[in-house]
Amino acid sequence: MSKSLAPDAILQLGMGFWASKTLLSAVSLGLFSELARGPLERREIQRRLGLHDRSARDFLDALVALRLLTREGDRYGNSAEADFFLDRSKPSYLGGILEMMDRRLFGYWNRLTDGLKSGQPQNEARDGQEDVFGAIYADPAILRNFLGAMTGVSRMTAQAIANSFDWSKARSFVDVGCAQGGCTVEIASRHPHLTGIGFDLPAVGPVFEEFVRSRGLGDRLRFESGSFFDQPIPSADVLVMGHILHDWDLAEKRMLLGKAYAALPAGGSLIVYDAMIDDERRENAFGLLMSLNMLIETKGGFDYTGADCIGWMQEAGFRAAWVTRLTPTHAMAVAVK
Repeated sequence: MSKSLAPDAILQLGMGFWASKTLLSAVSLGLFSELARGPLERREIQRRLGLHDRSARDFLDALVALRLLTREGDRYGNSAEADFFLDRSKPSYLGGILEMMDRRLFGYWNRLTDGLKSGQPQNEARDGQEDVFGAIYADPAILRNFLGAMTGVSRMTAQAIANSFDWSKARSFVDVGCAQGGCTVEIASRHPHLTGIGFDLPAVGPVFEEFVRSRGLGDRLRFESGSFFDQPIPSADVLVMGHILHDWDLAEKRMLLGKAYAALPAGGSLIVYDAMIDDERRENAFGLLMSLNMLIETKGGFDYTGADCIGWMQEAGFRAAWVTRLTPTHAMAVAVK
């Protein structure tokens, strides 16, 4: 074997679930929220979280090695990133999506090999229960957690959309599948001349309205209930579809883009954002892995490249379309009617 070859990267990738589950357990235990109030000694952390003496030191020191905790003597504190993103009391908290991954997806991804062979979902649907959306929307507590998680994981992308798109010519927008309203609020906060609608299923309404009120935007943002499959999409100068298209198969993607085209006035714009795969399908590992997650979670969903999305937009009748990279993992495709 060549001396220049080493197995370290392969082994680290293969054992990646070790680090992943350590982080997920820390989030679910509320460790980072406890430490957000100030560093604590190991024994006090053990007492507060109910950790066994055998496991606590290795667990906490592993998080130090993973750069999620700091340690001075026997006192542990949050890293800057953990304090900002993993403290439940902060609006920047994105641990909601990690909590959902810990409770649901971590186990279901153990079935990936089966999914690769069958092409079928490997979540609740495989066990004869409701599909993922049915299960989430049926339980108010689970739904609220899910909607908050979507806000956390989409915040940086939503901020980039608010800053990157030219909103000066628009007066109104609709956030299609708005969830808690994270993207809706980011856009309205940065552009006071806009009024907006959050469009989603009826169960989302109270959560959206509460979130909008908490941000002081109740006078410019309102909720409209409906299903984008069964009803027309509300009309506005700009429509936003975030983390929507990847949930559905190709025919459904094309149908939703067609409905968006019908809802827009001439000169109106559609913004679609997702973890778009790079056109060469070589670089955005997150987008490709997200597409495998759609295999686990949905009957026909998949992620796609920017070029794919532009092609579908043009098929729907849009006259101009382009892609803008928003974050290292996410991009938006913009189309003009």
